[in-house]
Amino acid sequence: MNISNHILGFPRIGVNRELKKAQENYWNKKISQKELLKVGKKIRIYNLKKQKKMGLDFLSVGDFSWYDHVLTTSIMLGNIPKRFINENQKKIDIDTMFYIARGVSHNNKETFPSEMTKWFNTNYHYIVPEFNKFSSFNFNCSQLLIEIDEALLIGKKVKPVILGPMSYLWLGKVDSKNFNCLNLLPKLLNVYREIFKFFKKKNIKWVQIDEPILSLELSDFWKEKFIYSYKYLKGYTKKLLTTYFGNISHNLDVVNSIPIDGVHIDIIYGNYDLLTFNEILSDKILLSLGIINGKNIWKSDLLKYYNIIKNFKKIRKNIWIGTSCSLLHIPIDINKEKKMTDKLKSYFSFAVQKCYEVFLLTNALNTGNIDLIKSWIFPLYSKKNKLNFNNKNLKKRLSLITEKDYKRCNEYRVRIKKQQKKLNLPIFPVTTIGSFPQTRDLRNLRLKFKENRINKTEYENNIFNIIKYNIKKQEELEIDVLVHGEPERNDMVEYFGEHLDGFLFTENGWVQSYGSRCVKPPIIIGDIFRSKKITIKWIKYAQSLTKKPVKGMLTGPITIFLWSFPREDLSYKIIIKQIALALKDEINDLEKNNINIIQIDEPALREGLPLNIKKRKKYLKTAINAFKLSVSSVKDTTQIHTHMCYCEFNDIIESITNLDADVITIEATRSRMDLLKCFKNFNYPNSIGPGFYDIHSPNIPTEEDILKLIYKSTKFIEVNKLWVNPDCGLKTRTWKESEKSLKNLVSAAKKMRLIKYS
Repeated sequence: MNISNHILGFPRIGVNRELKKAQENYWNKKISQKELLKVGKKIRIYNLKKQKKMGLDFLSVGDFSWYDHVLTTSIMLGNIPKRFINENQKKIDIDTMFYIARGVSHNNKETFPSEMTKWFNTNYHYIVPEFNKFSSFNFNCSQLLIEIDEALLIGKKVKPVILGPMSYLWLGKVDSKNFNCLNLLPKLLNVYREIFKFFKKKNIKWVQIDEPILSLELSDFWKEKFIYSYKYLKGYTKKLLTTYFGNISHNLDVVNSIPIDGVHIDIIYGNYDLLTFNEILSDKILLSLGIINGKNIWKSDLLKYYNIIKNFKKIRKNIWIGTSCSLLHIPIDINKEKKMTDKLKSYFSFAVQKCYEVFLLTNALNTGNIDLIKSWIFPLYSKKNKLNFNNKNLKKRLSLITEKDYKRCNEYRVRIKKQQKKLNLPIFPVTTIGSFPQTRDLRNLRLKFKENRINKTEYENNIFNIIKYNIKKQEELEIDVLVHGEPERNDMVEYFGEHLDGFLFTENGWVQSYGSRCVKPPIIIGDIFRSKKITIKWIKYAQSLTKKPVKGMLTGPITIFLWSFPREDLSYKIIIKQIALALKDEINDLEKNNINIIQIDEPALREGLPLNIKKRKKYLKTAINAFKLSVSSVKDTTQIHTHMCYCEFNDIIESITNLDADVITIEATRSRMDLLKCFKNFNYPNSIGPGFYDIHSPNIPTEEDILKLIYKSTKFIEVNKLWVNPDCGLKTRTWKESEKSLKNLVSAAKKMRLIKYS
């Protein structure tokens, strides 16, 4: 029996970020909805044709989304929060989706968007489904029907991709502690039945039903409902139960108890012992092996996997070859990199090339001919092409690290008194997270410098002028702790990668983070160290313009690591330590230049948490030590801030405390401060800025609304430990939006000071 192949999903942004550009033009009323839909169709057809050309047996459909795939599922299931349903609205359309994701302003009334959080252990964000006892569901098949019909015209077997009912409920949020989302299962499963009936009518043979929560530790009750759900959905079309990001061996009792036709496992991040797993898994089930890494961009060692599976297929006949997860987490096509040398390109495999790797491995296993895969992996084995990883000075420095290097001189309660005396900040101090609006003029300035149309002096003078403007604006707004605004930075990770040794950059290696937001992760290709100062010039200049404190702004070691594509030949612990030491040097130089507040952002800390609970302690120790290694040598009077956003804090609150940052700023606006409950329950000892302005929504927060949120925050956080700030950086917002919002933020803080002092 020949082995079939497939992928779990393809990037949806377009090879030149066409979707991002079209979305933003539509939101700004520069194009019509018809024009937006046309762009989406063009991207989908391109994706399908590429997959067919690369030799895939199945074309995956349903992996496209106008914002994110969880929100797409909510729309498909008719699960629309009541506040977004207009009485006069005749249908749920693409605008409804954007309103849920971004909020909407109508007749001077602001409707706040649904919450956004991280998709398991990735930097991809999804819009959190909302559930209550009145939630209802109905099948909206229009988008899925369009995509299936498009794929059928391409002329290959079609495999729809949908998020399974159990994972969908798990990922959502209920409006009351007294309500269990599993109470909605009967209603929800009736809609999933309709979906499968729809697939049967379209003559679909296989459907990929994603249930990534099987990699988590599920309670007996959730397991019981899992089994109930799939027994209820028995029949109609063949179901490939799809899992990724971790190992599901601990939940095989569930898998073996439900009527499914196949199961997909993530070989890369699940660390499976295939022989042991095969003994436990029912022999009636097709096994899809996620062998091609969907989260990193290095070429796969196809010969290694060929030898493993060649022997395994003698034991288990019915197998498929696939990617470990959806390819939405990597760039689209390495061939779009025009400036990268052929030698460097030969190490990497983007989404299009990953599809080809799936074909190459399948072809070799079916024919026994390994010539093509030998040719493909030649750069990985060739001594001539080997990359050089051996910085002796850095290796020695790493070997000299001791436990003392992970500790500051004194505890927070001692440090904060010294900091208050030096900084003399008011109660409810106001600050921003770091970046200010990245205007079109600013982006054009950086582009001109990049393309050598202006020289370094012209470029830097312009950047200095923008910093001067930013400082002046903040002083006019009466913000207490200022930032330089980061005009010199393209992205919070890419910028630091560009100024550290050991990184490689792409021109077009874009990856979707959420909605229209794309990032271009650097590639870690060597040993990482700081050979020159990075931020000192800009921060020192900003501080010279004002008597108020200006924050030094850095991205933390964990975030730089996780938001890059790491090398695979070295332990992640060593790579993270290398980054931490480089940042330590920068932090020490900032302090020497009289920068008394330094912010080291770690928004990815929660993201790196392994799905397997047993592995979390090890990861968290590495992450915490890296942060502490970078800041440990500063004086007590230097105040260390960190920033985290869009994650659940309950299961890492102890680790956040162990970071021992003097101030942590988080995102709590969309949750209406509910996130702060865990900080109160844990009795978090240090200072917190919860975030009172949702910068991912175009809505302008009113002074009244901010006041309500600050007042609510005082129920969870001590008044003398509470900071007032936006949720995140302002780079994606306009100056008009930012100025109005910050004015309201400062005004609300001032009123709270009067309330608390009176």
